[in-house]
Amino acid sequence: LQLVESGGGLVQSGGSLRLSCVVSGVTLDYYAIGWFRQAPGKEREGVSCISSSGTNTNYANTVKGRFTISRDNAKATVYLQMNSLKPEDTAVYYCAALAEAGCTVVPGDYDYWGQGTQVTVSS
Repeated sequence: LQLVESGGGLVQSGGSLRLSCVVSGVTLDYYAIGWFRQAPGKEREGVSCISSSGTNTNYANTVKGRFTISRDNAKATVYLQMNSLKPEDTAVYYCAALAEAGCTVVPGDYDYWGQGTQVTVSS
């Protein structure tokens, strides 16, 4: 199983970005996917997750109402739409896969990780 993130970049405060996570090597239908981020000097934290069917989602309080997670299993891709970005959203963003139907935002629960994509929000 491989996960490849893309879509990061530099954006001004209040702007938007859409991250993509392409999963290969397995059928995505059987995996829950989480998005996580890690800022310099901080621990990796959960941002959002989506169940294998896409029915259930979960968000960290810090991004609720601004970020939206979605998935297209036919395209083996999970998205994270990020709106109203703030400087404190600056971090490397990772997607991860969990061979379960339900999802969590606990990094230790996930077995497979992408290499990350940098998001930088300027003030």
